Amino acid sequence: MSVVGIFFIAVNRKIFQRIILSLVGFSAGALIGGAFLHLIPEAIGDCDCNYIFFYVILGIALFFLLERILHWHHCHEGVCDVHTFTYMNLFGDGLHNFIDGLVILTAFKLSYSLGLTTTLMVITHELPQEIGDYAVLIHGGFSRVKALSYNFLSALTAILGALVGYFLFPLIGKLSEFLLPFAAGGFIYIAMSDLVPELHKEKDLSKSLVHFGLFSLGIGFMILVKIIGE
Repeated sequence: MSVVGIFFIAVNRKIFQRIILSLVGFSAGALIGGAFLHLIPEAIGDCDCNYIFFYVILGIALFFLLERILHWHHCHEGVCDVHTFTYMNLFGDGLHNFIDGLVILTAFKLSYSLGLTTTLMVITHELPQEIGDYAVLIHGGFSRVKALSYNFLSALTAILGALVGYFLFPLIGKLSEFLLPFAAGGFIYIAMSDLVPELHKEKDLSKSLVHFGLFSLGIGFMILVKIIGE
């Protein structure tokens, strides 16, 4: 799924630029929907965990701090050819993929059918998100080849997550209790602090409505995935 952006390589650059903000809008919606409809509810489960939302806040705070550090490191001389939110998105996506690896491994540990179903659900979830991630990296200043390569590298953390899960299976429940809401906080921060402001740069009302429609579509898709999963 991480190299799905390859289908856009042949698209004319001017045409791609016309639709890129729409893809960013879809990605923002998918991140919001994924955080509030999947990651946070999965972390809460059936328990009354007061610390879950503290972990969400911690994720937002640490992603904010990380962005400030990245911004200073890459743009402190006043010239920034690559927007820092691209690195933020890669970091968040890598963490998300790491958690996917943990979840898939845990599901297969419980049963083969559950593992297969979980894998298909992750693929369904990742397809629109990876298209959006590719658009975000291109919009942030990456070349098409670099965007595909970095996206693929961030996807490899799923294998790392599966390996960690294999050797630390008894501890996965407690580990996920922290990682899931932390990742949710990071995705909320990226969507609302970095991606949505990019959409506000569009001045044409009709195009802005299209972006909003795709933002809503991203959320709606995550709702559909949740309904199917239940």
